[in-house]
Amino acid sequence: MDDRLNVRTMVDAKKGKIKPAIYTDPDIYQLELERVFARSWLFLAHESMIPKAGDFFTTYMGEDPIVVVRQKDGSIEAFLNQCRHRGMRLCHADGGNTKAFTCAYHGWAYGLDGGLTSVPLEEQAYRNKLDKSRWGLTRVPRVSTYKGLVFGNWDNEAPDLETYMGDIAWYLDGFLDRRDGGTEVLGGVHKWVIECNWKFAAEQFCSDQYHAPYTHASAIQVLQASPANKGDGKPLGDGQTPRPVWADALGGVQFGGNGHGSAFFFTEKPDANVWVDGVVSAYFRDTYAEAEARLGKVRALRLAGHNTMFPTLSWLNGTQTLRVWHPRGPNQIEVWAFCICDRDAPVEVKDALIKSHARAFGPAGFLEQDDSENWVEVQKVLQGHMARKTDFCVQMGLGFEERRDDGIPGVTNYTFAETAARGFYQHWADMMSAESWEEINALSAAYQKELVHE
Repeated sequence: MDDRLNVRTMVDAKKGKIKPAIYTDPDIYQLELERVFARSWLFLAHESMIPKAGDFFTTYMGEDPIVVVRQKDGSIEAFLNQCRHRGMRLCHADGGNTKAFTCAYHGWAYGLDGGLTSVPLEEQAYRNKLDKSRWGLTRVPRVSTYKGLVFGNWDNEAPDLETYMGDIAWYLDGFLDRRDGGTEVLGGVHKWVIECNWKFAAEQFCSDQYHAPYTHASAIQVLQASPANKGDGKPLGDGQTPRPVWADALGGVQFGGNGHGSAFFFTEKPDANVWVDGVVSAYFRDTYAEAEARLGKVRALRLAGHNTMFPTLSWLNGTQTLRVWHPRGPNQIEVWAFCICDRDAPVEVKDALIKSHARAFGPAGFLEQDDSENWVEVQKVLQGHMARKTDFCVQMGLGFEERRDDGIPGVTNYTFAETAARGFYQHWADMMSAESWEEINALSAAYQKELVHE
């Protein structure tokens, strides 16, 4: 292997060091598309977006365009959004309902099941020698759903979806499974471009609680004005940053294997939501008993927290934002943000929630802009020669990892630890260097055992 692609020399999770070339090298990025994005379970859509036969939604797996289609029998299939004739993008719409997909280039048409059904001038052009059964759309071989979320995977050797999720499913349930009716996507999809590497965004959501008091200092001051978030007026440990109510909540980070991670807060106040108050906060309080019955007290009282299911699906409790960090080369991502809400929530709650979602984490959100600026500036700095040679420090919490006995799963650590970040990069390096899922699984198991000295 080319030394520049020897990722084992670029990530040292045991010592907490990372070489910045992993964020900028175009050859590393191409290898990521092959070994990470073509072998991982990737989020495709929410079932509520395609409820009827013929409904479709277009998205991406890595940089491969995908069309997700509800079949006549109610099942869901996904296909490479590429005509088999000359490779043209088949469907240009973001979503809708159709009986067939027809290519705008030469008119080849495909059914909902991906089969090639019609070729213009077939007799004249092909003398009836074209075997249409061999030229259907390229099907994503594995499509599975988890509590409303639809995922796809190109790799037949990968673990099944729930095995792949592991401990992160416990945390995702607190986002998706608070009420019997399940969830739905509100409105459309916010989409915007950020000039940074995809790993900066995904890693921050799986681990980084350290940035919040400083990156979001002005936002925290505003949030403190809310009665639901009023703190005790005392500063945080640095003696400068105002102390909101969630500073005293039970906090931590967890690494659950396969690169997934969560940063979490739990509180005894079910309506003390960090980002919203009023009708939404009251809704969380009013539905707490149902959530506790379904999830147990610990998860029902989860106040906030950000999470990543490796590689690029992240969500944040409270504002109910779920987003995908679609890679667009080593120096750019396209962010797709969805607002997720309980299907049975009252209309006024849904209206308030989608507004708070846009206000905080939409393209111009007051919290989103803080994060984006950081990632963009880091990426700019890494265009320099010496900057790309200067190691990053990811050492918070080294040696303090543990498995808890209070029902919180995964390898955990204290609030500001970087345990999940190290796990994220360790799994990334494992996927980039391993030839098979058997090897990836063995490396992952060994790393977790070593973390807690099992």
